[in-house]
Amino acid sequence: MTDQAKVRRHAERIRELVASVVRSQIKDPRLGMITITDARITADLRDATVFYTVLGDAAAQASTAAALESAKGMLRSTVGKALGLRHSPTLTFVLDDVQDQVKHIDDLLAAARTADAEVQRLAAQASYAGEAQPYRVEEDDEDADDASAEDEGDDEPRAGDRR
Repeated sequence: MTDQAKVRRHAERIRELVASVVRSQIKDPRLGMITITDARITADLRDATVFYTVLGDAAAQASTAAALESAKGMLRSTVGKALGLRHSPTLTFVLDDVQDQVKHIDDLLAAARTADAEVQRLAAQASYAGEAQPYRVEEDDEDADDASAEDEGDDEPRAGDRR
């Protein structure tokens, strides 16, 4: 059984190491404005996935992906030495598209707000198709007392009464 705390510590350390090496040691001109956002490592500590974001368009993202792919060997050896593991984990770089997802969700929320406002506007102008109160309402107490007084005056037996 693996220690989840150990796996999380190693993943955090990998994220810090890769960010540090990318910032200070990689001099590839294809490398754009990159941010290492997260790292995950398997329970056996053999495979690590590093998530990153790039500021810029699709061309900047593609060139940064190529730069990271070419620097993968140096990054793997640096991570392996720093972690002190028997096997250096293989690194896989994945473009983190959180910003695109956030924009998509914001657009969906704005559309929902607009639709809700339209429904509220239509509801404010609406009127009842029939009566305002379609259900039978219990009579007031005074009306009920009058009706019960009339019932007490009847001496005729009813169908369900036993005498």
